[in-house]
Amino acid sequence: MGHQSTNPALESALRQFDEALGEFARARRADPKASSLGLLERARMLMTLPEGFDALYRRVRSLESAGIFGTSDWAQPAILQPALARHSLREAGAVTTIVEAISELRMLAVTRGDYFHPGISAEQARHFLTQVMALNLDLLSGQLTEADRERPKQLGMIVQELYRYLISHLGYESLLDSLVAEVWRLLDQGPVQVDSICEMIGQIAKCLYDPKIDTRGNVAATRLVNALFAPTPGSVEDPGLQVYEQRLADMDEETLASEATSFARSMHDTGLASPYHAVMLRFLRNSDGDDLISTALGLTMTGLDDLYCYTELVHALIDEAIYPETCQAVYGLTMMLERGSLFTPSVAQALWRQIKLPLSAETAHTLHEAFGDARPPRVFLLAGVINLLGHPLGVGQGNNPTCQSAIGLSVWATNEADYLLQVLAWAARDNEVLCRFEGQEVSSRDLKPGLVKDTPVDVDPVSLILIPHLDRLYGEMWRRCENRDDDAHRWINPEFYGWWVSHGFRVVADVHTGEVQDYEGFIRHFYASYHPFYNGQMPVIHAQPAGIAVTDSAARFVGRHAINILRVGLSPRDEIRVYFFNPNNDSGQDWGQGITCSTRGHGEFRGEASLPIAEFASRLYAFHYDTLELGDLSAVPDEEVARIVELGSTSWAASPETSPN
Repeated sequence: MGHQSTNPALESALRQFDEALGEFARARRADPKASSLGLLERARMLMTLPEGFDALYRRVRSLESAGIFGTSDWAQPAILQPALARHSLREAGAVTTIVEAISELRMLAVTRGDYFHPGISAEQARHFLTQVMALNLDLLSGQLTEADRERPKQLGMIVQELYRYLISHLGYESLLDSLVAEVWRLLDQGPVQVDSICEMIGQIAKCLYDPKIDTRGNVAATRLVNALFAPTPGSVEDPGLQVYEQRLADMDEETLASEATSFARSMHDTGLASPYHAVMLRFLRNSDGDDLISTALGLTMTGLDDLYCYTELVHALIDEAIYPETCQAVYGLTMMLERGSLFTPSVAQALWRQIKLPLSAETAHTLHEAFGDARPPRVFLLAGVINLLGHPLGVGQGNNPTCQSAIGLSVWATNEADYLLQVLAWAARDNEVLCRFEGQEVSSRDLKPGLVKDTPVDVDPVSLILIPHLDRLYGEMWRRCENRDDDAHRWINPEFYGWWVSHGFRVVADVHTGEVQDYEGFIRHFYASYHPFYNGQMPVIHAQPAGIAVTDSAARFVGRHAINILRVGLSPRDEIRVYFFNPNNDSGQDWGQGITCSTRGHGEFRGEASLPIAEFASRLYAFHYDTLELGDLSAVPDEEVARIVELGSTSWAASPETSPN
């Protein structure tokens, strides 16, 4: 086959694949309906290995001539539809997904002129691939959706790697508009982790400055690129950090003030801070320019009050945590001050402890492995604390099954930051987190791993250190409750998250059989607890954890997932909506039946998702409520209840096989 690999695992997989391909070709000549399952499994295993897609790319012609597409639609590439291809890649079974991946490798070979195909032109193939990739742009962010993450046989990861492979060969030219829209959509959600977003903006920048690509007039793209690489007049041509620092030293007061204002404007416009912004803050600290710090941060009255009352602490946070490598913490610091966080008793003292906190060898190693050695591990952790306190709704679970732990971090950063900093100090310094469950002390030190067996993937520094401990503690609480006669969340959530979790609890399905029970009563209880028209206009005072049955865009059940109900109220369009925190890194998911979670345009604060209350209720699985503040169950309209039951019964609760267990 020409190309030789130095990877023994790949060489072995290739030998087995080539043998299977030969056997399949012979079998198909004898019987046009001979099974392709063995060959497809070998192809799937190749796709999980480095260079595996390259090897399959070189064998696409042989695969097609052997008959891998049979008499299916794939055998006629000109009739294939990008929207259907997205479904085949993201939502179908393993066989369909692998065949679709092979088909798209074929399209790439046709596009690049490596495979002349009588059924489709290179231009048609490129157009098809461009649309498919534009429809799957979320994969470029590095975040797998709940549906992708739950797929068996590493299919979610395989599809993500396929997409990266296609992009690496096709470039971004035709995808630029879609890519820019995707970046803005993600930024609207105020994420704490922005590394992958910055990578995407780096790709956009390559397009903008490539003379072969016509990007004139793409204002949205230019705003993003400038936010990172040229946010101010003094950095307009991306001169490099050392040159920029020298320019700052040469500026007069008026020019410096203008520069500071430009930084603030760019940061608040996009939600991104630039490495140049960090350079300026450090310059101001070292040159008696403290009076311009508030200007560079763009603080309003609350933020200014916080800064002036805790000036020494803010200066220490800048000195210890704000570097070009941690520049996003500039925005975290701004929003932390704007939230008035330091006025909460004990938080300022806890931050002083965090600044001086000695890290265990294990913690330092974990941070070093994840974030590199450009700065000491404690710098990355402190920057992570600042970002989390500034954006409690921006924390996500990464590509890990840890929605419960992520909700905990968000809740504590919002309500009880001193508690968050306490458990973080224990974890980072002592490799142990202590809590109490039903009167007994529980330590994370000697517990078995929970859902996270290895180091968490693609998370912020605080999550990286805390999630393994929180995950083990939650798992231990679950073990102590698993033989009880109701859903274990009833007892765990108030103890795990805090006293503000209501002790009333409803779950829609039998804990042992998964069978839906008294669905109408469940909906009435939810409305009488949360809908202002039926609960006596009582607002949600403390955010409440809830369980939802996640569905894909075809309304099929994917899995159970924890979210946090933040508030319920009238949107600007006068509809009652539920505003909630979804820790899955992308709150704008399509759940089928026309139910698409919104992250902006319906009165959402940054980081919130929202849905009309009936649509939200149709995916609700379990919720907490205050038994002493329950409204009138009978006042909830029968037709509203019936509509919700219909939506749920024709999606996740369609049959016992698809019900959550």
